[in-house]
Amino acid sequence: MISRGSSLAKVFLSYARDDAAAAKQLAECIGRAGHEVWWDRHIQGGSRFASEIDRELKSAQAVVVLWTESSIDSAWVQDEAAEGRDSGRLVPVTMNGCRPPLGFRQFQSVDLEEWSGKEEPQNLSDLLEAVAKVAGSNSSAGPKSRDQGQEARRGTSVCVLPFVNMSGDPEQEYFSDGITEDIITDLSKVSALLVIARNTAFTFKGRVMDVKEVAQALDVSHVLEGSVRKAGDRVRITAQLIDVATGGHLWADRYDRDLTDIFAIQDEISRAIVAALRVKLLPAEKKAIETRGTANVDAYNLYLMARQHWTGGASGDVRRDQAIVRICQQAVALDPNYAQAWALMALAQSELRFEHAYPDNPLLAAERALALNPDLPEARCAMARNLEEEGRTEEANREIQEALRLDPESWEVNREAARLMFRQGRITEAIPFFAKAASLIDSDWHNAGMLTTCYGGSGEVDELRKAAELTLDRCKTAIAKDPGNGSAIAFGAIALGHLGEAQRAKEWARRALLLDPDNLTLRYNLACGLALDPGSRADALEALHPYFERINSSTHIKHLEADPDLDPIRGDPRFGEMLAAAKQRLGMPETPAVAIPSATDQ
Repeated sequence: MISRGSSLAKVFLSYARDDAAAAKQLAECIGRAGHEVWWDRHIQGGSRFASEIDRELKSAQAVVVLWTESSIDSAWVQDEAAEGRDSGRLVPVTMNGCRPPLGFRQFQSVDLEEWSGKEEPQNLSDLLEAVAKVAGSNSSAGPKSRDQGQEARRGTSVCVLPFVNMSGDPEQEYFSDGITEDIITDLSKVSALLVIARNTAFTFKGRVMDVKEVAQALDVSHVLEGSVRKAGDRVRITAQLIDVATGGHLWADRYDRDLTDIFAIQDEISRAIVAALRVKLLPAEKKAIETRGTANVDAYNLYLMARQHWTGGASGDVRRDQAIVRICQQAVALDPNYAQAWALMALAQSELRFEHAYPDNPLLAAERALALNPDLPEARCAMARNLEEEGRTEEANREIQEALRLDPESWEVNREAARLMFRQGRITEAIPFFAKAASLIDSDWHNAGMLTTCYGGSGEVDELRKAAELTLDRCKTAIAKDPGNGSAIAFGAIALGHLGEAQRAKEWARRALLLDPDNLTLRYNLACGLALDPGSRADALEALHPYFERINSSTHIKHLEADPDLDPIRGDPRFGEMLAAAKQRLGMPETPAVAIPSATDQ
């Protein structure tokens, strides 16, 4: 046991939400020994929440990770454990003999044996001794000691800031963003290099900041910044790698070439950065960097354009999905072997078929994508959605688990995993995935909005308010860019309702319906928001009437029966009549499903 007279440590406790009770008990035990324990059982999406967690994680002197059957599958826990491992601050703890995941088994774990999580562990002293040992090596000389302990890691770390679009046309933003994302992806394949993730780097987009401020905020030693000017068949890319310690340019170059050279330029930039940082590039990593989804520049340009539409914040808009399919069809016409374009087409076709009753068959594109690249997680998301619609739930779950294994940082994968879990009533498991998706793209109001229903259904009032505030902020940004974005206005109305602004919520709802009255997803979401206000429940039922008449998917019904936002109107006879008629039309059994918490939108 560590006495209170000993040098105390700041401890970050990482755990899965299913283990919150055990984590709370463990935090109290460590705290009673005199250490300062930071833990958060309500991890949320959005840059401000992610940055708070990141700040606490970086400032801790020991990172205690509670490995259980739940946490080994958690992308959040693995990310936090990797931070502890790479900085020499990891204290792994196992319960009930659980084996840590690959990448963490070389570390000696503190086995809490048969600890139930409800009392003080018998071998707590082993854990406290490990914390003291790790924290002592990182804090005995104060903050400077920790900086020195991380020097090796930070000496090969870099943040790639979003390249500035210099084309004079805001519509070309997709191209500069795509170039940035590809460079981040390429550098992330170098095992000797720590690269800040895309979602974190893009929080600095459009902000005027000194490079040293960026480096200090992210704890990196190098920053890459640049610009892209695309005009006709020519492209000019400038890039410079800055050594934050000296403020000087470690490397800089300008590429003024034909657009057909874009892949060669990206390869040259990645190789130049690796050489400037003097890190070792393994043969397999060199091959991975040079491997592109396509060699056709026009197809690549079309794919970037389609993906911007996909992630741009117009969820539920049939015109968006139609545009994505058209653009991807052009891309695969230019390169029939472009797996990423086939996968994106399948995702958009799934929306058209299951949200808008279009005859598109997404399976053809999804199967084509997987035939070209079996390790493409986005294609597995499309497969999972289709399998679920066919009632093959276990197969859908397996597809999503494989997608998560392939790329736990994918926006599409986290989004689809969360939605699938929600429709199965696995709300506790779904929350971190909704949050992760919301954090990966800072314009994503959709998944942030889903968190409001999650927390509303579980009665977590404080977290509900935070999620509603984040949703409203993002919806306002989306509406400022496109005042006709009815889907964003609808989600904004829901957020306003959760924040107690009933009158504004009704005004936003009326505006959304005027702009896009045929959008069924919009109508559903508006009904969820209106149902929260006792004076607007008749309007909620009115909004749902066309939805019940036109939906063509049984998963919509399952979702609707589970959604706690609709609980205030579920007992209304009109609701029951519309539901029964829809189930009869779809050939579903009349017995209603058991109500479980679910998300605001399909």
